[in-house]
Amino acid sequence: MSAPTQRPKVTEREARQVAEAARERDWRKPSFAKELFLGRFRLDLVHPHPLPAAEDVRRGEAFLAVLRAFCETRIDGARIEREARIPDETITGLKELGALGMKIDPKYGGLGLTQLYYNRALALVGSASPAVGALLSAHQSIGVPQPLKLFGTQEQKDAFLPRLARTDLSAFLLTEPDVGSDPARLATAAVPDGDDAYVLDGVKLWTTNGVVADLLVVMARVPASEGHPGGITAFVVEADAPGITVEHRNAFMGLRGLENGVTRFHRVRVPAANRIGPEGAGLKIALTTLNTGRLSLPAACAGAAKWCLKIAREWSGEREQWGRPVGRHEAVSTKISFIAATAFALEAVVDLASQMADEDRNDIRIEAALAKLYGSEKAWLIADELVQIRGGRGYETADSLAARGERAVPAEQLLRDLRINRIFEGSTEIMHLLIAREAVDAHLSVAGDLIDPEKSLGDKAKAGARAGSFYARWLPGLVAGAGQLPGAYGEFGALAGHLRYVERTSRKLARSTFYAMSRWQGRMELKQAFLGRIVDIGAELFAMSAACVRAELLRTTGEHGPEAHQLADAFCRQARLRVDELFTRLWSNTDDLDRRVVDGVLAGRYTWLEAGIVDPSGEGPWIADATPGPSPHPNTHRRIP
Repeated sequence: MSAPTQRPKVTEREARQVAEAARERDWRKPSFAKELFLGRFRLDLVHPHPLPAAEDVRRGEAFLAVLRAFCETRIDGARIEREARIPDETITGLKELGALGMKIDPKYGGLGLTQLYYNRALALVGSASPAVGALLSAHQSIGVPQPLKLFGTQEQKDAFLPRLARTDLSAFLLTEPDVGSDPARLATAAVPDGDDAYVLDGVKLWTTNGVVADLLVVMARVPASEGHPGGITAFVVEADAPGITVEHRNAFMGLRGLENGVTRFHRVRVPAANRIGPEGAGLKIALTTLNTGRLSLPAACAGAAKWCLKIAREWSGEREQWGRPVGRHEAVSTKISFIAATAFALEAVVDLASQMADEDRNDIRIEAALAKLYGSEKAWLIADELVQIRGGRGYETADSLAARGERAVPAEQLLRDLRINRIFEGSTEIMHLLIAREAVDAHLSVAGDLIDPEKSLGDKAKAGARAGSFYARWLPGLVAGAGQLPGAYGEFGALAGHLRYVERTSRKLARSTFYAMSRWQGRMELKQAFLGRIVDIGAELFAMSAACVRAELLRTTGEHGPEAHQLADAFCRQARLRVDELFTRLWSNTDDLDRRVVDGVLAGRYTWLEAGIVDPSGEGPWIADATPGPSPHPNTHRRIP
């Protein structure tokens, strides 16, 4: 039977240990990005650019053609924005199209698309309505299908995947009102009830698709007891099971059609057969699912960037100021160049990472995280620049533009819609820390015990020997490389210089990381601003590599080769300026002063600065009460016919 749910009391160290235990520790396959952070530019891992099989292309292109017709005729993005919901008939149409099963194997009724074509489909749908794109992505990228595909039993796949491919929507429930990226404090409980069931109690927040879902992936804590190792565990839960209440449908600044809510579990009985994996494996399942699941978000960002380029081109050629189109004025043309070059790079990053996922030759956990981080940050900047290029019309809503006789361009809506991507599926700050942890994994593997205060002198001595051996081999390789040879990467033509820069800079990045670890040792984990810059440099180098490899692919296949090379050249030149600035800021910054200012802010020493305003915020607690028990609210769960 169920027990009262209490928030676990954990120290910072205990919280880190939970997160560390959930990491996928082994590197059984090579990783381009991991090597990049170690100062080894393994161009052979991404060049020649991997390509999909002919049959995958045929099936993927055939579905994209059908999907495009659906987007053009049956998705009304303006209506979804106006009514703040996706019409039932739109979701029903997607089901009939097979869009719920894009990534599900045909033997379960799905389409069996590759990651590459799945992401292209999401970019296409997202351009018609970001809310619809988010619905499909949440269903397949992090919802029930993906963890079942990776970790489910055959019985679970047979029972759920046919439903998920055609009729049933799914959602992923991890976050709680007081738990975000710190899962050690997860409070939703799954108490064993005999040998054949668990009883769930707790509250989940920001349940994307949760308002309309038929099946849920729920992360809950199983208490340790005899026969039960316990820990955070994943379950498939029927959304209409007794005791489940969707208490509230959340409303946001953007993605107004998003079916996202608050879900309460009160004595919800879940069959033990619905547990995914063993007890305690829930976080590892979630993180592994996200290794490729994260690629759906940058795919949507790449699609948004392409739309911004289209609008910027059309508007900047039409609007005239001072005797010529605004796009011919340098103040605007630099923005258009940034949009075009970065849109090319974003698509290059997504396609490369997607095809690498399909081939399954490389470990892409860092590449996928970099794609998410880079795509969400750059797409937001692109949308902001589009609003600026459009001027007052960029700030005006599409409905208002149409009402006074102009083209209904939803630039301000896109800016609002894209803003969540810097928070979804790991905020930028969390992505910095996650990627940084993977980037320094090789160092911690050999020298981690040296800075661990709980390790014995004997353990430290062994770690010192391992570290000495590793660094004796590794450090000399950071001195010189192909990037210093004038003819290196000559097959890339004018882009060869950029690849030489990437090779040289990856070694400089590795040296900087090593110096920082030597300087700060155990305090390195507290240098989050420094680590963020290290990761941002790596992201730029990865994007430069992807852009050059894609441009060369297009040149060799005769598809817009010269134009692609020009876009890649522009992007790399822009990226190099950003990288050089980031390197300067590694060691010349205001981080220490910022910490002192924050100490003063939190201590209330600057409250005088807040005088002279009124606070329009309402009353109430900062964090809603999530005490377990029956729901006092009506159930707002909406079942799609």
